[in-house]
Amino acid sequence: MKRIVIFASGSGSNAENLIKFFHNSDNASVIQILCNNPHAKVLDRAKRLKVSALSFNRIAFSKSEDVLNVLKASKPDLIVLAGFLWKFPEFILETFPNKVINVHPALLPKYGGKGMYGMNVHEAVVANNETETGITIHYVNENYDEGAIIFQAKCDLTATDTADDVAAKIHELEMEYFPKVVEKLLFPKNKDIDYND
Repeated sequence: MKRIVIFASGSGSNAENLIKFFHNSDNASVIQILCNNPHAKVLDRAKRLKVSALSFNRIAFSKSEDVLNVLKASKPDLIVLAGFLWKFPEFILETFPNKVINVHPALLPKYGGKGMYGMNVHEAVVANNETETGITIHYVNENYDEGAIIFQAKCDLTATDTADDVAAKIHELEMEYFPKVVEKLLFPKNKDIDYND
């Protein structure tokens, strides 16, 4: 059984989607949610979905090995960042090489970097009159949004789209593709996984 650990900071809609996607799988499951915000809705979702969840502070994450030790005990096959806003410490990345991925709500390298998350991204996309945007799923490295790209999906924008409209389109792409990409990474030899199902 492949083991997935999710890091999240906010409401956790992507985390819930991943939990439900793998809920009836015989091959993989989300075993834990780790969160840097003790008041985040994702913790309520985890409780409702009966998935172990822990919150932590910045010291436990990047100044000590507390979070690293939790991860070592969990033995994840994949660490998935789903709306997680903190920069990942290099010592955790070195312990889990090529096992940490993130979903970004834009077509990297555009609209990436520090401060580029959530509505900040969508507002920038609208302000620049982009005709398309999308999601990027990528490996996490020591810099914000600079890891190797795994997968991108695009959507068209109209001249009248607001930042909220863009957010809704991005949410649809995340819900459709993120679980499939996670599954493909866990089972690369499985020819039956089709992103367009």
